[in-house]
Amino acid sequence: MQKNLKKPPSVRIADADPECLFLSGLEYNPPARGMWNIVQMGMLIPGAHQIYGCAQGCLRGVILTAAEMNALERLSWISLTEEDMFNGTLEESLIDGTAEIVDRLEQHPPVVLLFLSCMHLFAGCDFDAVIAALSERFPDITFVDCYMTPTMRETLPPVVQTCRQMYLPLQPLPKNPKAVGIIGNDRPTDESSELVQIIRGAGFTLRDLTLCKTYEEYLQLAECSLNITYLPTASGAAELLTERFDTPSLYLPNSFDYDEITAHYQTLCDALGIPCPDFSADIAAADAALDALKQTLGNMPAAIDYTFVSRPFSLAVLLLKHGINVKYLIADTVGEESAAFGWLQQNFPALMILAPANVNMLHHHTDAAEPLLAFGQKAAYYFASDHFVNLILNGGYYGFSGIRAIAALAADACRTPKDRRALLRHKGFGCASCLL
Repeated sequence: MQKNLKKPPSVRIADADPECLFLSGLEYNPPARGMWNIVQMGMLIPGAHQIYGCAQGCLRGVILTAAEMNALERLSWISLTEEDMFNGTLEESLIDGTAEIVDRLEQHPPVVLLFLSCMHLFAGCDFDAVIAALSERFPDITFVDCYMTPTMRETLPPVVQTCRQMYLPLQPLPKNPKAVGIIGNDRPTDESSELVQIIRGAGFTLRDLTLCKTYEEYLQLAECSLNITYLPTASGAAELLTERFDTPSLYLPNSFDYDEITAHYQTLCDALGIPCPDFSADIAAADAALDALKQTLGNMPAAIDYTFVSRPFSLAVLLLKHGINVKYLIADTVGEESAAFGWLQQNFPALMILAPANVNMLHHHTDAAEPLLAFGQKAAYYFASDHFVNLILNGGYYGFSGIRAIAALAADACRTPKDRRALLRHKGFGCASCLL
């Protein structure tokens, strides 16, 4: 039994069930901290103030996140006690606590993101009444109901819910036929991507929350005549904007299949009413970058984790087609990648899938079994590799230019090791941090 604990749960892809790669059980969360959380997401709205009503144990992580971002002045909290759960004052405590916090601020923020916890949901807190009371008391502030509820992650994860709520303060504006929005990202899309070049090159204004410097710029997101999402977590936000403002949206997921990328660009150009460019040169450049990566790596094995890109199975297909020795995938769901999963099952049946959160992964990071190139922080951690590409959820890269950029970053990671321990402790890749 003890010997078995040292073996990470894994399965050959040939034997894997795409509907359920691994059974749920006791989980282990590795100290690879680059993923954005709800605190960092809320900080994207210029001028917004966040207030968390949570138990003290939960507040610890929230407060530390803000502190590491050098942004404690933009976050406050209301400590939830056991007594609050039984004396009928849940709503009153939230209202009075929030009001006291707001009154003590030097100036009223335009938006307050008020987060309640899973304990409030269990107790049946009337959050609508709380928001209504605060809105009446402070009419110059937009109060947004937000949720720090990890118990809901199997149904409506907090990150998905927060992404949606971050667009709730927007108010209707006259439509600008020359404004296009990219919705639901944590960081800007790479300016050199074909996606951005098509939009800007056709004379359209590109609006994105991650580009907003002022609250007024943020409000201009409502004028877009078309919204684009490419992260699965952004679907709820796009649906909200369609419901409220009747803004059409396109889901153009960050693909690694050349035909699909080209089809996405054709769809975009059709929606914009412009001719679609020829991408032959872009495809050739992507192939050349991947061939150069193969030459640099030789037969060095590679591992890809699900935090690296939104479609890790598709990336594995692309790399394997170019001769790159992908041996491991760290993922617990297949999601929208059933076609890539099926191709890998048929063509590379020995590819190993590892469960990212199973407690039996705890000891897997202690020794490096072999030199390995890791795509993503969790892959770097679990395979104890200092040769890793430090990127989270595509890193803003997209399309053929994104493939070239990832290939170049991977080649550099092969040549130049990183300080894994220092980089993995940085919470929120791309955020300002007092740790670095």
